[in-house]
Amino acid sequence: MSWLVTGGAGYIGSHVVQALLDAGLEPVVIDDLSSGFAKFVPDNVTFVEATLLDKAAIEQAITDNGVEGVIHLAGFKYAGVSVQRPLHTYAQNVTGTANLLEAMVATGVDKLVFSSSAATFGTPDVDLVTETTPTNPESPYGESKLIGEWLIADVARAEGLAHTSLRYFNVVGSGSKDLYDTSPHNLFPLVFDALAKGKTPQINGDDYPTPDGTCVRDYVHVADLAHSHVVAAKRLAEGKDLEPVYNLGSGDGSSVRQIMDAIREVTGIDFEPVIKPRRPGDPARIVATGELARRDLEWEMRHDLRSMVATAWEARQAAGADYPS
Repeated sequence: MSWLVTGGAGYIGSHVVQALLDAGLEPVVIDDLSSGFAKFVPDNVTFVEATLLDKAAIEQAITDNGVEGVIHLAGFKYAGVSVQRPLHTYAQNVTGTANLLEAMVATGVDKLVFSSSAATFGTPDVDLVTETTPTNPESPYGESKLIGEWLIADVARAEGLAHTSLRYFNVVGSGSKDLYDTSPHNLFPLVFDALAKGKTPQINGDDYPTPDGTCVRDYVHVADLAHSHVVAAKRLAEGKDLEPVYNLGSGDGSSVRQIMDAIREVTGIDFEPVIKPRRPGDPARIVATGELARRDLEWEMRHDLRSMVATAWEARQAAGADYPS
């Protein structure tokens, strides 16, 4: 029996695939390569190039490979861009999830781990986000992820689906030199690309009410994240009851200034970030607790900030000319 990983050719998905292999489980990848890379899928892993908008392709992938459960990571993940492309975002994240659920019901697959997002919270007015913090998404992306959670919960009530959803903020680092983050919107790739082009990275605002004046965010290592996705899948396969939602949070966070300092130390490139004005809507601090996930999903921050930067930089350097920019 195997586990279908939607979006398994992407940055996070490819790490989940590797974690499944490390756990002795058999992953099957479905990905349309809109943001993923075929080279991220190991040669010994079945790869179906298809979109979740093609329900027949999902059913075929499930039936052809004896799938027992799904880890659902595929989606359009750019919150800022989703404001300009709401229909595209909803098609990929809501219609795609509905198609996946229909295919699962049609084929009798009853276990699902959903990669949700802390964007479901919007800008919470608390120092530490918990699973009971009210959801108030502020972008089509965040809304689409929350709707995905609702769809899954509704199907669970109707069809007996065993499920859990994992919410997290900023995913960084690398678990392998062959796997790296290429997002044009994420902080680490933005800074690395700026340095590679001889440009100076920038900080948007240094006058926030935080210890060093820069925004504090929750950064988690992609390998730690992948591990808890696989633990969740194993718990569902064992028939264990899980919470409907878990936060995978650091509990304390890191500031943008701290990240810049760590990047300067790791790369050996001396630079002083350019300070730009605040971006509208940027909260001073968003950090989540991971206590529930630590209890049930072996969630642990196994990598400190320096390790997060070092593994990301190592993968970026190893990619060389093959790194998209």
